[in-house]
Amino acid sequence: MENEDVTLIAKGNLFGSGAEGLEKENVVITNSEDWNTLMAQMDAVNKVSERFAETEIDFAEYTVIAVFDEVKSSGGHHIELEIIQNSEALVVYIKYLAPRGIATTMMTQPFYIVKLPKQDSSVLFK
Repeated sequence: MENEDVTLIAKGNLFGSGAEGLEKENVVITNSEDWNTLMAQMDAVNKVSERFAETEIDFAEYTVIAVFDEVKSSGGHHIELEIIQNSEALVVYIKYLAPRGIATTMMTQPFYIVKLPKQDSSVLFK
């Protein structure tokens, strides 16, 4: 799989100080029910899904991967993903990046959400 097959849906931060109830986790979403539940949970405090590149996903064709970091006590934290298909699995390399220099003191929770063509292979997070 080439990274050009990966479509960014959204990346950024939640600002609900953890009220959304999302843990530091990696989620593979393969159906509309789970996708709608995740968007509702993310929208619990602020309507972040309004800024998504898309919200209607054809799960017959695509899988969504969502990565959440833990709630941070300052701004400037973010996540980057690199996704590589090898012979055994779809490997998602996650980089949790800290702010450089001065950061805001508001609580944030970084997230990164992509869609990619449906695969038969398992997903491995590293």
